Amino acid sequence: MSITTRRDFLRTFAAATGAGMGASVFPPAIRKALAIGPRRGKGSIEDVEHVVILMQENRSFDHYFGTLSGVRGFGDRFPIPAPNAPGITNRTVWYQPSQSGSPAVVAPFRLDTEQSFQYMRVEGTPHSWPDSQAAWGDGIMAEWPRHKNDHSMGYFTDQDMPFQFALAEAFTICDAYHCSFMGNTNPNRLFLWTGTNDPLQKNGGPGIYNQYDNVDYDSAGGYTWLTYCERLQAARVSWQIYQNMEDNFTDNSVAGFRSFRASYFDEPGANPELAQRGLSTRDLDLLEQDVLDGKLPAVSWIVATAEGSEHPGPSSPAQGADYISRVLEALTADPEVWAKTVLFVNFDENDGFFDHVPPPAAPSYAVWDADERRRVLAGASSVSTTGEYHEQIPWDVPAERAAPLHKPYGLGPRVPMYVISPWSKGGWVNSEVFDHTSVIRFLEKRFGVHEPNISPWRRAVAGDLTSAFNFSDPDDVAFYEELPDTIELAARAGALPGRSTPPTPALPELPVQAWGIRPSRALPYELHVHAKERDREGTLALSFANTGRAGAVFHVYDKKHLDRIPRRYTVGAADELRGEWEVRADGGAYDLWVLGPNGFHRHFMGDLSPGRPRAPEPEIHVSYDLRRGGLRLTLRNRGDVPCTFRVLSNAYHHRWDPLVVRVGARDDRDHFLSLHHTANWYDFTVRVAGLEAYARRFAGRMETGRHSLSDPGLGGRARGQHT
Repeated sequence: MSITTRRDFLRTFAAATGAGMGASVFPPAIRKALAIGPRRGKGSIEDVEHVVILMQENRSFDHYFGTLSGVRGFGDRFPIPAPNAPGITNRTVWYQPSQSGSPAVVAPFRLDTEQSFQYMRVEGTPHSWPDSQAAWGDGIMAEWPRHKNDHSMGYFTDQDMPFQFALAEAFTICDAYHCSFMGNTNPNRLFLWTGTNDPLQKNGGPGIYNQYDNVDYDSAGGYTWLTYCERLQAARVSWQIYQNMEDNFTDNSVAGFRSFRASYFDEPGANPELAQRGLSTRDLDLLEQDVLDGKLPAVSWIVATAEGSEHPGPSSPAQGADYISRVLEALTADPEVWAKTVLFVNFDENDGFFDHVPPPAAPSYAVWDADERRRVLAGASSVSTTGEYHEQIPWDVPAERAAPLHKPYGLGPRVPMYVISPWSKGGWVNSEVFDHTSVIRFLEKRFGVHEPNISPWRRAVAGDLTSAFNFSDPDDVAFYEELPDTIELAARAGALPGRSTPPTPALPELPVQAWGIRPSRALPYELHVHAKERDREGTLALSFANTGRAGAVFHVYDKKHLDRIPRRYTVGAADELRGEWEVRADGGAYDLWVLGPNGFHRHFMGDLSPGRPRAPEPEIHVSYDLRRGGLRLTLRNRGDVPCTFRVLSNAYHHRWDPLVVRVGARDDRDHFLSLHHTANWYDFTVRVAGLEAYARRFAGRMETGRHSLSDPGLGGRARGQHT
């Protein structure tokens, strides 16, 4: 099944459910943006003449959109397993030990602004480098509230933030967009404006705190590497930063660069345009005037006011919604300008708010030693990871605040990202992995100005955002229920006397995600993981192959040892890696749980103990048959007696379920598994008669190069137990 436009989705969804969809009634700013179609030109990215970037503050994806249907939220069928803790066994990361110990356990809980409106201005949480690393735990993610506070598990729903949900329903939301850095504001914004935080300390970095976040701090100092603004300037591509210099919440990171500071202080030889374009006051009223005058630059960044930033404390979802609404009103003031404009709205970091998806980071060190020969990585990468680890202490940061060293900088947790444009309408979800450098990559693609600061690893793993658009056949259909305007809620939030910290619920109750599907963009992934038992060595070998067009990170959790750092394997496009697990210490038993992008999952269980039944020697391979529209399941028996395989579907009601296949001694059998009726999603387990411990689970979506649907299995109550 392929989906080309929202019209196709509506027809498919209505046929499947018997439902009809009425016309949409959105908030005024969204209705106006939806009503304007794209300028018809080449049917490519060349039709985009203006790119506008608004980076908001400090919200995680689950915190905002865990309940939204059709995205990888609370109803994710594959939350990562977590080690046992007091009062919690066989848990997933949805159950966390509380910070206070009373109650002992905390799960995500709603910040219910309908019952208590003061939660709209919820207190912030810790979000610096040390506590972010501790909460992440190299990917274990099992003690989040202890480092981020219990209310870091709080979340909102569409009843609390209707405008943000309306944006997701009207345009495109990315559910695999990650912040660039596990930490606070300025380092993440450095990645947005420059593609790096100077990890090797060549030009005043590394940026790991809010160093140099305003021009008055150490006015004679500053970072000395080039920003993307300067590269655009050299290429004669127009650009501007829109802000109020008296109230930009110190969120304009170019203020930390020596070249901009020299311009701001009018030093001899400085380029005056840097201050005029990057460090002057041009607020939203002048943005609208530039739109009306036909003077909107090719590239614009907007820095919100403190009140409009959505940062916990000075702002809120309601006030942020009103600010975004004002941005949309300014950009749509001239429909002809909006018809050739893209607006990206993302968030610099997650504050400390929880998100359940493990960040696709470079592999952690299981053992770090000053002697490089003694270092041991938990995993591997086929792509250079130079510059992805924290090895240098910034000159103005105390050593204790710069710890821990030798940890991956990112990617960090997921944050919201809306792609708002005439080419991204229709309530789509895009599940390709992105980070803040992806915004620069999109600008590179459109304007041809290369950014050498972006590391090879990030270029391999994070996409360029072009998959979020349909330039050749853009959608013009949208629908949703009636929603209020933003002004009233913003005024109520602004009138609150201060911040509020909600109590931790006495009994943890797992959250619920709305059921439903949405149109989903085609992705560049074609991934494979195969297992091979090595009886003589007492090991299980996994091979990670990537035959797709983008790199990917595979997370491997050893469920026999969930307290150990999970291995991560970064496999570049058209590349392959291999890992081995020694299982004799566990009596030969193994239980490896693998996660990749967009719900890609493999689970390998078995027994290599000397006393196990040895006659059948099964191997299972899964490959994609794009021509026929399904999977090729290869069942191999390397043993000396026949082997009976049983294939059982776990979801999606596959028409071939169940399937029983008898394979003779030292023989192979191929079976075709059609995915025509499941939008190319699959999830099944293969077991072998006589080998009770043996099981292989395969789940994910087969990519065909065509748009499809989101995972039909997403939804319902969060899964708190792993099996």
